[in-house]
Amino acid sequence: MLRRTTTISDLDAPATLAELLDHHDYLADEGVTTAAYLALKMGRPLFLEGEAGVGKTELAKTLAAILGAPLIRLQCHEGLDAAQALYDWDFPRQLLHLKAAEAAGAADVAALEGEIYGRRFLIARPLLRALETQPSVLLVDEIDRADDEFEAFLLEVLSDFTISVPEIGTIRAATPPVVVLTSNRTREVHDALKRRCLYHWLEHPGFDREVAILRRRLPGCAERLAADVARTAGRMREAGLVKPPGIAETLDWAEALLTLGAVELDPALAAATLGAVLKHREDQETVRARGLLTPDGGRG
Repeated sequence: MLRRTTTISDLDAPATLAELLDHHDYLADEGVTTAAYLALKMGRPLFLEGEAGVGKTELAKTLAAILGAPLIRLQCHEGLDAAQALYDWDFPRQLLHLKAAEAAGAADVAALEGEIYGRRFLIARPLLRALETQPSVLLVDEIDRADDEFEAFLLEVLSDFTISVPEIGTIRAATPPVVVLTSNRTREVHDALKRRCLYHWLEHPGFDREVAILRRRLPGCAERLAADVARTAGRMREAGLVKPPGIAETLDWAEALLTLGAVELDPALAAATLGAVLKHREDQETVRARGLLTPDGGRG
């Protein structure tokens, strides 16, 4: 299928973006479409918060596909520091260059130092690559997993899209990247960073939209099976599980059921494939104990 791309300047309304998202198989509701449209047109980072598996990362990937731009991903984690996010020096290559220069009899120390701290030996990490790549989409994934110090550093970079490399000078983005930050809300992100962004809380899809997503992503999925899976996944999300299923898990579940030739969800097959949708033993026990896999969802 031909995938349509566009530029930010050609986007004239949220409805246009919704059409493009749909064309790339991302079925968005009005809220997230409007937030993404405004972020693109206003040149502001988009801060997406919500439970894991609701489509935050997928939205960044789809925006990159729509803009025909590379997706540059910075995966956050505890202990992430500026060097890992910005740049590093290629020490093995610098050492080889020094040995080669020494073997050739190079005597100009200042010139040699200038060479080994030149751009050719600089390894660009995600933030620097995003600043130097136009156009690009920078995904700062799971910012809530990074430390407070890194959050403050990121705020500084996102304020003017400029970084300073002491040996080289200042590097400024000719055109700032599109920035999407995601958070699973394992902790509160500071207000200062949120103020720099447009914020949107992403919910799990409603029943009708989840059925549509299942049928769009899995063309062989019958409407009855898609409805059964979406309905049961919805019950699981209301059951207070350790890890309620996101859309990625329901897609995995429906695909597993399809692989086994299912056209509807019967309790035995649902129990046999439960590992495709729930990844915690406690959650599987809860779902079985409450009868959530039966046709009436344990209400009978």
